[in-house]
Amino acid sequence: MLSSSDKDRRDVRHFSEPLVSVVIPAFNAFRYIERTLRSAGRQTYRNLEIIVINDGSTDDTAKVVEQMALEDSRVRLLSTPNRGVAAARNTGIQEAAGWFVAFLDADDLWHQTKIEKQVNALKCLSPQWAAVYVLHYIINSHDEILRSCRPDVARGYIFARHLTFKYVGNGSALLVRRDVALEIGGFDSSYAAAGIGGCEDLDFELRLAARYHIEVVPERLVGYRQYPGNMSSNHLQMGRGALEVVRRSLAANAPLPKYATKSATNATQKYAFWEFRQARNTYLSLVTIWSIARSEPYFVVGLVLEKCRRLIVTTTANGQAPPRMNRSKFDPQIVPSPVERPDETAQFRRHLMRLAAVDAELSSMLEPLAKEFAPAAINHKPRLRSRTLESDI
Repeated sequence: MLSSSDKDRRDVRHFSEPLVSVVIPAFNAFRYIERTLRSAGRQTYRNLEIIVINDGSTDDTAKVVEQMALEDSRVRLLSTPNRGVAAARNTGIQEAAGWFVAFLDADDLWHQTKIEKQVNALKCLSPQWAAVYVLHYIINSHDEILRSCRPDVARGYIFARHLTFKYVGNGSALLVRRDVALEIGGFDSSYAAAGIGGCEDLDFELRLAARYHIEVVPERLVGYRQYPGNMSSNHLQMGRGALEVVRRSLAANAPLPKYATKSATNATQKYAFWEFRQARNTYLSLVTIWSIARSEPYFVVGLVLEKCRRLIVTTTANGQAPPRMNRSKFDPQIVPSPVERPDETAQFRRHLMRLAAVDAELSSMLEPLAKEFAPAAINHKPRLRSRTLESDI
């Protein structure tokens, strides 16, 4: 049973731009939810509805959201029993009235121009372009920028490349056509049920990328928060989840060329290895590094050399802790700028070109289906509810 605040949804018919539904799953998010809602509410793109799904919180999350709804009529609260982030997002998709849905985690932040730039990028493209993502900064609990994400980007049909490079990076970076989100079945709640939740975003993105083109706004417009206790800090779960997501995706989209399959598997194993190391799980770390070593022995050599280098640096530093840096905050005053591509080796460029060639071949195979089953063109009028998500049946 869903419970909603008494605020009626704002009448949006007079807007000339399409409605965007912002979906925010929230479980015990009292500490950050107000900051998150304010970053959504201050978007330069005004035609929004902001749907918070209170996923069985036991703290004051609902009270904060209700207070924010009194200040901003676009905010709406839905409360459900605790079922996990995937099911909460699916509830938001089903309740959304917008042509576009943008996902925002309850502890992340958006730059004020994010939605405007994403809508402008997507609305002029054909329906075969189903989504658009942006880049992000890693921020801490004080909204301070810790580091930038790696500025790798790709656009168009990117399935094979996304299996390896995982371009989107987090759940707060994507804006998608609602009809497409429904068509591919929404988010898969079976990962959480199996105890490996945390990579549902990647699963959703891969199912999206397997059928549609994806656009990118190459600017860091998301503050992706990392701190002890949030989902991404569960390194064991994240590592296991990523391996399972890629395994399922490769099985569902077979046959992929051997080169693309090997590339995706190796990249995901490396990610999982680092997660297992941070989780201090020796057994899974050894199993994973052994699997990597069979196909990329130089990766293991590099690990050994890096370990030696760190030992030398630590000894030279005489145990003194590095001074704390003055960090910039992720706030509306940040002026986003286009991200420059990183320096690439010749080997990396060849690798990328081979995966791009795989994508080009897969895309050509999908073109007849895309023309037959393309979603309807954008109509700015509010819409009726539609199908039930497969993952919640």
